[in-house]
Amino acid sequence: MVAIGVPISFALGVVSFTGIFAIPDIPNTVVFTKMFNGLNSFTLLAVPLFILAANLMNEGEITEKLIDCCNALVGRFRGGLAYANVLVSMVFAGISGSSQADTAGVGKILIPSMEKDGYDKGTSVGVTAASSTLGSIIPPSITMVVYAGIANVSTGALFMSGMVPGILLGLAMMFVIKLNSVKKNFPKGEAVALKDVARQVGQSLPALLTPIILIGGIVSGLFTPTESAAVACIYALIVGIFFYRTIKVKNLPRILIETMKLSSLSLFALATANALGELLSYYQLNVFVQQFFVNMAGGKLVFLLVVVVFFMFVGTFMDAVPAMILFVPIILPSATSLGISPIILGLIIIVTLALGLVTPPYGLCLLIASSISGITIEDAFKGALPYFLSSLVVLLLLVLFSDLWLAIPATLFPAMF
Repeated sequence: MVAIGVPISFALGVVSFTGIFAIPDIPNTVVFTKMFNGLNSFTLLAVPLFILAANLMNEGEITEKLIDCCNALVGRFRGGLAYANVLVSMVFAGISGSSQADTAGVGKILIPSMEKDGYDKGTSVGVTAASSTLGSIIPPSITMVVYAGIANVSTGALFMSGMVPGILLGLAMMFVIKLNSVKKNFPKGEAVALKDVARQVGQSLPALLTPIILIGGIVSGLFTPTESAAVACIYALIVGIFFYRTIKVKNLPRILIETMKLSSLSLFALATANALGELLSYYQLNVFVQQFFVNMAGGKLVFLLVVVVFFMFVGTFMDAVPAMILFVPIILPSATSLGISPIILGLIIIVTLALGLVTPPYGLCLLIASSISGITIEDAFKGALPYFLSSLVVLLLLVLFSDLWLAIPATLFPAMF
């Protein structure tokens, strides 16, 4: 069904209903019960709230302020606008939790600006799409919220595990920009006076404080990750209306409708994937998978490498949310039996699925960025490939030194370990 173009959420739903309908022992109403229960979660409330926060940021022109600030800081270097693209994605990731919102908000401004400045279309699209994946890794993250709900782990601990890898991914992309800036002779921006840099930072300060408020509130226990999403919405609304004065009250209904449309894409897929999970449980697929990995030579390292390859394949045609709903419950028992922390497993899965956002044919960030520039998905992927490969190197480091990344969450959330 996916191969012939049926949307993934409908494909999951049809297969779930057909499969359960064919089993006499299970009533058909289980499909709808599972779909409802899959969404009946306080944790998942963070999904539409973070999307709303991102929409408010974009509507309030806060994204533009962040871009101006980052460009003032690094624009003077060769390839400065490309560096600013990655840097603003790292900051925006600490606000929205959504890679797609990052691509749409940052891309519509920076892709035309980079092309006007002399960058080729492939680079403009590639840098934007690849750096947008950081929205799923640097906390807060919608995919981390979903995984935490599935695996029943601390969302705060999972957030903290993604902090250092997210920064490393951004630095790896900047390293590629450094190499390409010489090879492709990227344009060099004019140096900005120190007083102008200070002015840009001052104007962006309310937006720059957002990640500090959110992460600080979660780590201190002041509010839960779901409540932090609500705080992000209120904060973005206040900044947009009263500080920048760019959000109009009359536009709020449109913003809310756009948020509901975007949220429904992920949440409906999550609901139908939850129903399909019931069908897979009936056939005890998780038991089969666990026996397969327990009997496989190589132990923890080989298991994690197989997980990366599998989710890399799945991510080429499926969004992260339904992929995790379907497969995390199946492989999680195998991981715990091998002594792998659910936090580390989640981090590796989330990074792998984030890379799927720039791989055709599904790569949603790649599709959004290429549509902004008007180039084909093939040319867009060629432009993103060097940055994708640099991210793949960081992902392999996560696998090889998996226990190392638990240091920060274990220090901040000792009760979870």
